[in-house]
Amino acid sequence: MSAETLLLDKRTQSLVENYVPDGEVLDGLVCFFSVFADSTRVRILSALAISELCVTDISRVLDINQTTVSHQLRYLKNLGIVTCSRLGKVIFYSLKNEIVNDVLLKGVEFLGY
Repeated sequence: MSAETLLLDKRTQSLVENYVPDGEVLDGLVCFFSVFADSTRVRILSALAISELCVTDISRVLDINQTTVSHQLRYLKNLGIVTCSRLGKVIFYSLKNEIVNDVLLKGVEFLGY
């Protein structure tokens, strides 16, 4: 599309061209937001926003198979969304950053709940 056919002004065009992410930033955003595209992960993240929990507790409280919980936690840990700490034989998981909880709360706010 040639510059003559654009309806937006040069300043707006420049802002759009510079602000819209690409490359690594775009890939990172897509990966981050894909975390919220799975209902099991959203439930686990919501629980971890309340308290640090172990796999067994998450499984029982949310009524999700332990294998599924472990798989999702491994996925979330690999993405840097959750962190873990060990107490004896038990591993506790927590949100690595409160921003994850903020995104969840903004989603609820957007939906009007």
